[in-house]
Amino acid sequence: MARQRISGAVMTHPQRLPAAEALARSAPPGALRVVMDPDPGGRPSVLRTALAAWSSIEDGATHQLVVQDDMILSDTFFERVRDAVAERPDAALALFALWDSRNGAAVRFGALTGARWVRAVGEYFPCVAIVLPRAVAAGYVAYGSRRLDAWPDDILMRQYLRTRGIPSYVSVPSLAEHDDRGSISGNAFRGPRRAVCFLPDDPADGERNSLEELRAVPFFKHGVAQCAVRVPGPGPERWLHLESEDYLAGMGIHADSYKSAKIELTEVPEPQTARGTWLTAFTMGFVHRIEGRGDSVSQTPICAEALATIGPGGMSHHRGEERIAELREELAVIARAGLAAGLAAGAEREAYEAPPRTGRRVAVVGAASPLGEHVVRGLTDRGHRVTLLSATAAGHHRAGDALVDLRPLREETRPARTGVLVRLPDPATGAPRPPVLLRTGDLYGPGCSPYTPIGRMVWSALRSRPVTVTEPPGRPLRPLHTYDLVGAVARLLEQPTAKAQAPGVLELPDPEPVGERAMAEAVRAAVRPVEIETVAAPAPAGPRGTTGDTGPAPGAPRPQGWKPAMDLHHGLHTFMQWLAYEGLGHTDDRAAPDTP
Repeated sequence: MARQRISGAVMTHPQRLPAAEALARSAPPGALRVVMDPDPGGRPSVLRTALAAWSSIEDGATHQLVVQDDMILSDTFFERVRDAVAERPDAALALFALWDSRNGAAVRFGALTGARWVRAVGEYFPCVAIVLPRAVAAGYVAYGSRRLDAWPDDILMRQYLRTRGIPSYVSVPSLAEHDDRGSISGNAFRGPRRAVCFLPDDPADGERNSLEELRAVPFFKHGVAQCAVRVPGPGPERWLHLESEDYLAGMGIHADSYKSAKIELTEVPEPQTARGTWLTAFTMGFVHRIEGRGDSVSQTPICAEALATIGPGGMSHHRGEERIAELREELAVIARAGLAAGLAAGAEREAYEAPPRTGRRVAVVGAASPLGEHVVRGLTDRGHRVTLLSATAAGHHRAGDALVDLRPLREETRPARTGVLVRLPDPATGAPRPPVLLRTGDLYGPGCSPYTPIGRMVWSALRSRPVTVTEPPGRPLRPLHTYDLVGAVARLLEQPTAKAQAPGVLELPDPEPVGERAMAEAVRAAVRPVEIETVAAPAPAGPRGTTGDTGPAPGAPRPQGWKPAMDLHHGLHTFMQWLAYEGLGHTDDRAAPDTP
């Protein structure tokens, strides 16, 4: 094996120079050099400093290590980095993952199996402590230099690695921990930012052992148990963003039925956090078992620590260090119980086939889009038997099937009619009845376009740009999340055919609209606290920049027994994540939807 030589840099700003110098002194002689922000008086930019750090690679070095100045390194940091580079000389290696992230959840699976590295999943690639091969580092400098104002550095890094096909791994456990001295780049609003698993004295061995090809990754973030699920099939890697309960329901599992009496009787001061912790750990155990990784988990300090951070990570967006410390051990007990219950549920699932789907036969047209993938997955998880139809076959679907048409409505029908068409079969003949139009208002969330008023606001805040509102104010917005669209379609399909809603128009968004400025404030709270700027109202937008909706249809009812359930704050957060990780953020296209 060719000898590898690593050079290293601590990236910093003059305000934090003492911390950077202390970190460099703590390393072996010559291992880390301090690299300063080349424009410290300019607009704060982690990427600008990172590019300088990547460019500082020493002559003769095969790899560059870059560490941010607010990190604490493990006792075996440099030994493990050296051994890992020898094992994976062509790979990008992240040495840290956050406790509420998808990559952090992947690290937890690595801890369960005893792996030392896990393949990175659909998310940003952690850059606070990272190693790149020399050629990869040089390529990133060229790539990032053309995109200085495009994305945060960790999202841009993931785009670069993905488009270049560079293998990317995350360490188990994390080799570095945040010292959390405050954030110059504006990330302090996120709350405590800790590693998914950090053990300062973890020994250096077993670098060859890795966990590859994760298909479902449960994580607890913003107080919600969620699950990223890899889309099977050819083409670029893509991930769907689901709630954990929906994922489990699609597998025929109702998690609440597995709750132990101990958890039911535990007096917890924050029941939502306790439930999210339990549900995330349960889903982990279930996935671990059904994906063939065994019926037990590694009993190591690494595994114990990885489980113990599920609850703290899920509550870190709204609780401080002191409160998290108070609840940590109790949440760790809940996580261990959830994992055990999930393993048991996975074993039962292996022993007995999942119950057959009893929902309606549904043909979906126009599903070849990110939104279509989420709708199809949502209907399938709710027990419906979904088939996909091409546009040419839409008029010839099987008698007795319902039809969901996701294709954009014709331009001449806009803006008065926009939404999703659903055709239910006639109860007597099975032939399609006249369609029901589900009006979607301002649709947002995973799978949705950024070329809308809500999309442009989220896009701007995501990139630390001001969110703009118009003067005079634009029309009030009528938000509807992807999750609620799926729920409304499913509700309509689940009604007995003979009692189904009569054909016509059904209204999905809340009747009370959200003003343009109120939506901007909601985006600031959910995505990033950027400025709000007032601009002159533009001329009427073309088709690309409009949502095609001017207000509720007079007198239009909702589907019987349904109402929106997604909280706007969480909904905007999921939209932000999808745009960054799977939407425009996964392409090499630098075009931004700042204007219609």
